[in-house]
This record gives sequence, structure tokens and C-alpha cells, in this order.
Amino acid sequence: MTYSFSSATSKLGVSPSGGIATLSIDNVAKHNAVDLEMWKAFPSLMQALDRDPDIRVIILRGAGQASFASGADIAEFATVRANAEGGRLYEAANEAAFWAVAHCSKPVIAMIRGFCLGGGFGLALSCDLRVASESAVFGIPAARLGVGYPPGAMKLVTAAVGAPAAKDLFFTARRLDAKEAHRLGVVQRLVQDDELESVTRALAEGIAENAPLTIRAAKAAIDEAAGVAHPNADSVALADICFDSADAVEGREAFLQKRRPVFTGR
Repeated sequence: MTYSFSSATSKLGVSPSGGIATLSIDNVAKHNAVDLEMWKAFPSLMQALDRDPDIRVIILRGAGQASFASGADIAEFATVRANAEGGRLYEAANEAAFWAVAHCSKPVIAMIRGFCLGGGFGLALSCDLRVASESAVFGIPAARLGVGYPPGAMKLVTAAVGAPAAKDLFFTARRLDAKEAHRLGVVQRLVQDDELESVTRALAEGIAENAPLTIRAAKAAIDEAAGVAHPNADSVALADICFDSADAVEGREAFLQKRRPVFTGR
């Protein structure tokens, strides 16, 4: 599948390779800050990746070597977020982007270095797994900016870190270093800066080798348990599909034959 972008979405790029799509937030001059047009582009882009049968895992990263995403583009606050109506529309675009990432049926891994702040942190928390380098810095500064965080998206934050940690993050607006983020469970793998890309890619490749139908069913069930499930997801039906699949036969035969299974997602 070919991914094309209009000028409005030129700051998001997709590179597919070997069943893994790398989605890059590309606004390097502003530490990969996310502007309104980028927020609006996320839902359709995530839907396209979700529909692509050749893609099994998605890696979300910041372009360059400095930052994942420094948050929403502050330069737009005085214009598109100048009043309550504009603020609500902007937050709605934020929230739609977060849920588009969270509700993708395929695993999404955030690869994080440098700044991961505000809306950038929200995007990372919308992913299923987070791999961070030791240079990563996390925080949600909404209380220092006087802006409201999308209440619906707060469910994703709470599901990822728990209610007490979410309150700590929002009430204090403080920053976390990578070690504390790892200790809190925000980050699943903490690595040295020069290992970030190789470790993230190896994790994605390992997931991509496993049965996609099983992973889809597991994600739906886990999200349901965490209270962030897609409204149309039927975790029971998705699990039942696995039992009747060709992949289930392949998994059993590979186990008995002591070989590596080759799953097709059927």
C-alpha cells in the first residue's frame, strides 16, 4: 500500500519495511511539536495503517535524533486556542489523534528519545508499548499553561500509569527522567541512547513474527479490562476467530514439528 500526504500532513511520514511501519513526527525545527494539521491527520493515517494487510506492527517516533515530540505547537495557542470554543476544537483534534493510535488493532510501539512532553506524552501513552533512551524526559505541563486536558484522553493516561501517578503528573506538572518513568511503568524498556533504534526494531520484529489474530484479540481484551476498549471491539468474537484460524493449525503443527511457525493472519 502507498501512503501519500498532502502539504497539510507533510510533517508526518511513513516508512514500511518487513511488516513494520515507522510513523515519524517530523517537525525537527520545533523539537517535533505537533500542530493542528498534524493532529487532524493522525486518524486517517492510523486507519490506513490498520487496514494495510502487510503491516503487523507500527513504530511511532520523532524524526531526527533530538526529541520524540515536545507537545502541541505553542505558537498556535494565541490563534486556534485563543478562546474556549477554539480550545475545545483543538482538544477534540488532540483526543481524536490519541484514540486513533490507541484503537489501532495492531500493536503500536513508541520509540522515545529526548523530549516527550504534553501532547507528545499523550501520543506515547496512547501506544501499547514504550521504549525509551536514557536521555528521554517526560511531563504534562497543562497546569503551567492553564489549558484543559481532554477528559476522554485522560482515560488513556490513567490506564497507562494508574490514577495516583496521573494525579502526580497533572497536579505538579513536573518532569520525569527516563529512570523514574521506567520505575512507574510508563516505559517498558529503558536502553542506552545508541541502542534505542536497534532494540525497538528487534521488539517490533519479534512481535511481527507472532500470530496477528492472537495479538489483535489480546489487545482488545486487555484494553477492555483497562477501560479503553474500542467501542465496536468484541473481544470474545476476536478470541473465537483465533481458534478457527489457519494460524492455529500452523501453530500446533510447528510446535509438534519443533520448527518456527509462519503465521499469515488467516
